[in-house]
Amino acid sequence: MRTWSRRRVFSGLGVAAAAVGAGVYWAARPTPAPIGFPIAPDELAAARQLLARHPAVDAHAHPGRSFVDGAQNLSGLVWIYARLGSFEDDTIADMRAGGLAAAAFAAVADFQALGLQGEGLAAVRAFEPGEAWASYRRQIDRLKGLASRGLVFPVKTVADVAAARAAGKVGALLTVEGGDFLEGRVDRVALAHADGVRSITLMHYRNNELGDIITGEPVHQGLTPAGRAVVREMNRLGMLVDVAHASEATALGVLDASSQPVIASHVHVHGKATHPRFISPALMRAVVAKGGGLVGAWPAGIAIVDLRGFVDRALELVELAGIDHVCLGTDMDANYKPVFDTYAHLPHFVAGLAQRGLAEGDIAKLIGGNYLRLLAAVQSAGA
Repeated sequence: MRTWSRRRVFSGLGVAAAAVGAGVYWAARPTPAPIGFPIAPDELAAARQLLARHPAVDAHAHPGRSFVDGAQNLSGLVWIYARLGSFEDDTIADMRAGGLAAAAFAAVADFQALGLQGEGLAAVRAFEPGEAWASYRRQIDRLKGLASRGLVFPVKTVADVAAARAAGKVGALLTVEGGDFLEGRVDRVALAHADGVRSITLMHYRNNELGDIITGEPVHQGLTPAGRAVVREMNRLGMLVDVAHASEATALGVLDASSQPVIASHVHVHGKATHPRFISPALMRAVVAKGGGLVGAWPAGIAIVDLRGFVDRALELVELAGIDHVCLGTDMDANYKPVFDTYAHLPHFVAGLAQRGLAEGDIAKLIGGNYLRLLAAVQSAGA
């Protein structure tokens, strides 16, 4: 349950007080988010048994905040956030405790260029020449080192998830949040693939050479020619294209350019609540219609305050998109006001879905089956 990391977070709260006072929540959380509903011991035991039968895979996460380690030239309160450090060992222990089979371990391509604006993040400066690529190399080497240390099992194909479970280890699929490290160069897609990267979220909090973000003013008015070339190269190599954080015009451009289905790995849909990071129902339908694309249920604390709210949100996505088109996208360890903030509570989430009447086969789809199906389809079409 991240005992060590929480002590370290507390030690940094003195310097982070200004950030918390300003409403910046993502720097630290002293205790796990509340569950919000009763769970009987037999329900929790049944949930653990279900997780033993069916692999659970998180489509978007930053386990232990590897991306902060060694980051340079940070701005203001983001520097404070990085000083709180990384804690991969603790999160991986939570994964094992909660029965998670595998997760996307995501680098953050634009981290060094980010600053805080209100309660959110935004790019506050341009990259120096070569800086984005050097940041990518630092982060990917750190993530690959987790496997070298024996903490995780590297996942490059769907079959590797089963191999990880057989080895008794958590599977780690390398992804990058933000295509900034590409600097518009298509040849770097193949270099990332050779590094073991199997998915790229094209945008994060910076309008980059590929297109525009959902939370800022548009610069390109959609996907750029370089963005189209990157999407096609990812298709060729069998890499999963992620349109979370992309503006609607950019995401629709991706759907037009891609020969394969795509994922919006950690989003929600405007409806019962609204937020700049939510996507429109029309975009959700377009993602789903593109050959079986997925939307990832995202447990950010926006209009929800506990795990029960995340169960509600996941089921709302199921109702809107269909059970075959929803996956988990927790944004673990880098989320905003997370209501699912420890993998040790994954059985509780599963129990909540079961309490609401979701059948075992449908729970299996939502927690991992849909994501593995999509990844297998994209990889089979590539290479």
